[in-house]
Parts: sequence; structure tokens; C-alpha cells
Amino acid sequence: MTEQPISFERPQPGVDPADPRGALVHTSTPAHAPGAGTLPVQGRCGGDVTAPLTTAHTTPGTSEPGTSTPFGKGKDTVSDPVSEHSQPGTEQTAERDTPRPRPAPDGIPVQPADGQDRPTPDPDGQERRSGQSLPPGRPTPMRRDGDRLRFVGAATRRIARGIDLDEIVMGLCRATVPTFSDAILVYLRDPLPVGDERPTGPLVLRLRRTDRIPAERDTENGFLPAAQPEPNELDTVGAELCEVRPGSALAEVLRGVRPVFTDAPAARAALPELLGEDGEFAVPDGQRAILAPLRGRRRVIGAALFLRRPERIAFEPDDLLVAAQLATHSALGIDKAVLYGREAYIADELQRTMLPETLPRPTGVRLASRYLPAAETARVGGDWYDAIPLPGSRVALVVGDVMGHSMTSAAIMGQLRTTAQTLAGLDLPPQEVLHHLDEQAQRLGVDRMATCLYAVYDPVSHRITIANAGHPPPVLLHLGGRAEVLRVPAGAPIGVGGVDFEAVELDAPAGATLLLYTDGLVESRLRDVWTGIEQLREKLAAVAQLTGPDHPPPLEALCDEVLDMLGPGDRDDDIALLAARFDGIAPSDVAYWFLEPEDAAPGRARRLARRALQRWGLEELSDSVELLVSEVVTNAVRYASRPVTLRLLRTDVLRCEVGDDVPQLPRLRQARATDEGGRGLYLVNRLARRWGATRLSTGKVVWFELNRS
Repeated sequence: MTEQPISFERPQPGVDPADPRGALVHTSTPAHAPGAGTLPVQGRCGGDVTAPLTTAHTTPGTSEPGTSTPFGKGKDTVSDPVSEHSQPGTEQTAERDTPRPRPAPDGIPVQPADGQDRPTPDPDGQERRSGQSLPPGRPTPMRRDGDRLRFVGAATRRIARGIDLDEIVMGLCRATVPTFSDAILVYLRDPLPVGDERPTGPLVLRLRRTDRIPAERDTENGFLPAAQPEPNELDTVGAELCEVRPGSALAEVLRGVRPVFTDAPAARAALPELLGEDGEFAVPDGQRAILAPLRGRRRVIGAALFLRRPERIAFEPDDLLVAAQLATHSALGIDKAVLYGREAYIADELQRTMLPETLPRPTGVRLASRYLPAAETARVGGDWYDAIPLPGSRVALVVGDVMGHSMTSAAIMGQLRTTAQTLAGLDLPPQEVLHHLDEQAQRLGVDRMATCLYAVYDPVSHRITIANAGHPPPVLLHLGGRAEVLRVPAGAPIGVGGVDFEAVELDAPAGATLLLYTDGLVESRLRDVWTGIEQLREKLAAVAQLTGPDHPPPLEALCDEVLDMLGPGDRDDDIALLAARFDGIAPSDVAYWFLEPEDAAPGRARRLARRALQRWGLEELSDSVELLVSEVVTNAVRYASRPVTLRLLRTDVLRCEVGDDVPQLPRLRQARATDEGGRGLYLVNRLARRWGATRLSTGKVVWFELNRS
């Protein structure tokens, strides 16, 4: 259902005032009844800056100079002894003093000044129009009861349109100033309680927002903005922070929940506590201020103070009902906004936890990623990506998609991602990783379906091994600008069960870029998945042409360009994007040997390492490298039954890797003074920049790194 704005009675050129579509809203109170004053007129200047419309104060029997009735039928004289819109003491004509009328905010009724056409009763008691029309631009008459109902309806709709806290508070202020009051102060609890949680500490109110009518007029361009008025007595009202003491007058007023006039003894005693000692004297005397507690679903969460200037007519008892409606709707809206903010915060934290905050920087590959939720209201979903460093300077690239984009999908995604990280740490082949993920999805429950693509890149061999479980195929952008959709067996999605997965090994040349993505990037209601994949391939090729055949496009810019292929309204699902630029490690920067598990192996390892360092011009590292290589190889030879591998890699650091066929990982321990061994890893820990040990399917690898300078 679409909410339509209320159409209020306004004069339209060329429309007969007697037209039934322009009929008045009738109430039981005649328009000329005593006390049937109206709410103030509001105007608008550009934005929401509004002010009351003032009219001339005329006396019976006198005419407004320069005014005439519509259709040129003569002049009217109207008595206005008590007008809510008249300024006491003014004897200027309305034509000179009254600013040009402007349209009222949508849904808020404009109020008439005296001197306008009123309905006249017929002998049968029915009210009819007098047949006289108002000049163009002048508001039509409104009844007070009808005006209040219309105003409350329009104001509550405006408040309800807000989603976050600031929008709701601003909606309250803009709806009430100047139509209902000349100024408003909104205090909210600090901090605001969320849901059913019990607030801790004393009740503290903080001034959240103030709005008021500008005090200075510009007859040429309307009222000046609210930020530039002349100072007046309302500017000094309001303290920034106040603590509500138990048993105080302010606490009693807030506990009463109902709005009260500030001339009441309890409210007058509460003002110094709310506004400060000086703020009390700035509040106009009489019934020109209303203090309305804001009560949410569970407790009082703030207060609103409505103020009118002394020259304006005072509030009436019925205005307390209006203030109560405004306070109730605002408080419930604030409760809703706080709960929505908490849900959004939980979703953001869940996304931050489920997805990697930063990507690793493995040797020989550069990474970039993007994640876009399906919508602002569903900030996290079932798509994920990951980059996991592996032994031997390799890296595992993972992208997956759980069905749906709800909190449940996000929870399942988190479990599958954790399982994939654990399996990657075991250095299992890609097809085995997908097999175990399939088993895990079946243990999570029925209908836990997901797609996943798992790839392992080796920068030394410049090869990549890929296994696919029902996921869209990756795209490889070559250095020359050619984009290729890799032919990888699709396989069945994770969660089906009883399906074998197949892995393929492909070339990964230096300078090429591998793009892994989820189906939200290439599939929508406007196109099928294969059409989207072809568009993606063409987009990558077009971007590569911009940088030339010898220079690959920057990764971050490439990701942004890929996302730009999505048009407005062309995204129905989450999008996870992972781009990997293959730099590789040149063969000249790698030294690799096999050592027999014998007593002479440590000495041979020292000599081989020294020669490699001399060839690379890193002789200054010889002493440290020989010592650490000797210790690590000694531990490997002691327990190994097969040849031990030794590999040195020269990149931005010097990395040494020693592998054997023993799965037990070494642990750092503090050797006692009487122990003959146990100090090898202690030396590695003290001298190396970093070190670690990783279990492989065929044994383990112990590695350490040293800075090259």
C-alpha cells in the first residue's frame, strides 16, 4: 500500500469555491465560536525552515488598505480581537508586514488568519460557503478540531518515516516547529537502553536536538536559515546534560508520563534541573511551554519541551493531547531506531568476523578483494572468500556461496569457512578439501547447500591446482590482455553428498590475474549466468587494453571496474570477489636439494647454503644461515627415514625450508642446564625473523625467514 499525502484546502486559480471537492471539514463547533482559534501558519524557504505567519491587528469597522475581495467585488473588514496569529501592538497593514505566504510542509494543514472567507450557516443549520473566494496564495479556513487531527496525523507519519535515531528526532522537530510550537528541545537518555536490557548507572538526559523559528525575516527571499537568526530569549534555553536524581521534581514528572504545562508547580520545580538554573527564567510564563516525557516500550527514554513565545497565544488544554501523541510516537520510533541500530551493528560485526579483515601477503602473489551485501537491510549473507598461506610459499584461494543471504546463511558460511581453513592447514589436495566440506555441510543439517571453488597456487612451479563444487568458473586474465574462462569440472554443490570432486592443474604464468567470484556478480533477473560470465570476460579484456600489453591493470582498480559492470537494480544477491595477481618466483631465486638422512647431512647442508648465498650476493648472512640450517637439518635427520629436502628462496626476505617424512611437529622448550640438546629451536627463535612448522600429508616442513639487510 502506498501512502498518499493528504490534500489540504488551498485556493486554486479558476476553481469555484463552491465546488464539493473544496468543501470544509465540518465539526460540531461553529467557525465563529469563541475560543476556536487555530494553529499557527507555517511557511517554507527552500528547505524546512519555517516560521509563523503574522497578520495585521485590525479593529472592527476598519478596512485593510490595499486589499480587495476576489473577483473585484469590494473590500472586507474583519474583526480579530483574539487571534493566535496576530502580533500584539502591531498596527501595520498585512500587505506591508506579512511575509509572502509559502506552501506548508506536506501533510501539515495551513491555518487561516482572520479576515478570510468563512462558511455561513444556512437556515437549516448546514454550513455553506459565502460564495466569496480568497485571493490566490492565501490559506483557506480550517476548524481547530479538524486541524489538530490533521496535524497529528501528518506529524506522526513524518516521524514514522524515519529509520535511524537522527531521522526520527529531526522528524519530530520539523513537524512541530512552527506549526505547533515556536521552539522544541528534545532530551534523550544517555546511553539509550536497547530492548529489554536494564540500564546501568544514574538516569542522565542529554540534549539531542533543538529547533526554533528564525527570529529575522527577509521579505525578498523568505525567512533566513535557522542557523543565522538574531539572539532571542529562547536561545538560552537548554542545558547540554542533566542527571535526574531519584525523588527529584524532574523524576516525578517523568514518572508521570503525561505531558504537563510548565506553569504547574511540579513542572516549574523540574525546569531548573532540566534546563539549568538560568534556563528556567527563559521559559515564557503562562501556558506557553509543555514538558512531555518520552516513554518507550519499557521505560522513559527522554523528554521533549515545546515552547511558544510570549507574543503568541498560549497552549490550550487540548494541546496536551497533541503533545502526548507526538511524544508517544516519537518514543516508540526511537525505540525502533535503537533496536534497528543494534541489529545493523550485529550484522556488521558478524560480517567483519566471518570475512577476513585483511588479506595476507604471501610470496609471489598479490591479492585484492571486494564484498557487497545483497542490500543495506541484509548486510551479511552466505558469500565468503579467503586466502590461506600454505607451506612451500604456496597460497590457497577460496571463494564460496551458501544459499540465501540471511543470518542463517551467514552462520553456515562461518562454519564452512572455518572448516576450510582447518583443512587447508593440513595441506590436503583441493579435491579432498571439498570432500570434507561436503561431509561437514551434511552434518550441519538438511538443505545446507553451498558452492565452493578451492585453488592452490605454487609460485615456484608457476602452477595452480583447482577443484570446483558447483561454482561459476574462474576467469584468467593474461598479461597480453586475453581473458580466458578456465575449464574446470563443475562438480556438484557442497551438501549433496556421495559425489566425487575432480581437480585440474593449469599453468599460472607470471603477470596473469585470476578472478574468483560468486554468482551474484554474473547472474540476475536480467541475465543468465553464462551471459554474465561472457560479459565479465569482455570487461576484463577491455580493462586490460587500457594499460597496454606489457603492464597488467592495478588490482584495486580492476576490482572496481568489474563491479561497475553491475547496473542499477542489477544486483539480487551477495557478491564476493577475490583477485590474485601471479608474480611467481624466478628459478634463479630458488635453490633446492635432497639430503640423505645420515650424519654427514648437516655439514653438506651448510656448504650448499653458503654457495647459494655467495651466488646471490648475501655473504653477510652466511654465519646465521649456516647455524640455523645445521640445527634444523640435524633435527630432521635424527628421525627421518627418507631423504630430507632443503630449499632456499630469495624474495624480499631469505626463506629456508626443511622437509622430512615425520608428521610430529617440533615444539619450542626451555632446555635445562644439564641437558645436552634441546637448544636448536631456541636459537632459531632468537635469530630468525619468523619461523614455524607445518604438517603435510607426507610429513612436515620447518621453515624460518631472515631479513636480507
